[in-house]
Amino acid sequence: MSGADASADDGHVPRLLTTRLVMRDWTNGDRVPFAELNADAEVMRHFPSTLTAQQSDEMVDRIRSAWVQHGYGLWAVERADTSQFIGFVGLSTPSWASAPIVEVGWRLAQRHWGYGFASEAATAALGFGFSRLDLPADEIVSFTTVGNDRSRRVMERIGLTHRPERDFDHPLLGHWHGCRHVLYALDRAGWALRESG
Repeated sequence: MSGADASADDGHVPRLLTTRLVMRDWTNGDRVPFAELNADAEVMRHFPSTLTAQQSDEMVDRIRSAWVQHGYGLWAVERADTSQFIGFVGLSTPSWASAPIVEVGWRLAQRHWGYGFASEAATAALGFGFSRLDLPADEIVSFTTVGNDRSRRVMERIGLTHRPERDFDHPLLGHWHGCRHVLYALDRAGWALRESG
């Protein structure tokens, strides 16, 4: 699975092991460091606002419910060398999408940026999606604000291609200055070609 080994984890969330990371189910011990991450203005620069601790906890609850509902979701990610929680990476389906789509996304604590962790875990998530899921459009997408160059570089590193004809104004963000989003995509044939190369 693209450099990741999978095993059962707590019944419904598979544990993926990459070279340097463990992608696993969420625990209550993740809530405090996740709240700290979501309260960091730099981490949340490309979102309308930071999150309160309560909002962060509610997000964890939604993430855990999504695994039960969809059979995929956002993994809690920890470093294999330190067992330190560093954020999330995984797959989700936006509730606002007019047609079913599967998105790969990530959010890591700032001190863990610059090591390639997002790309490593996102590649494992893509492998899970293409090998284990019946994708509604046979593709996985990712999107972010136009100015989020860091995330756009991750998208390119993991093999997604910008589809400017599918860029959009985020329907939940109204008149927020960052409502314009770019969309990147990778289909199953592109993934197979990438893996064979």
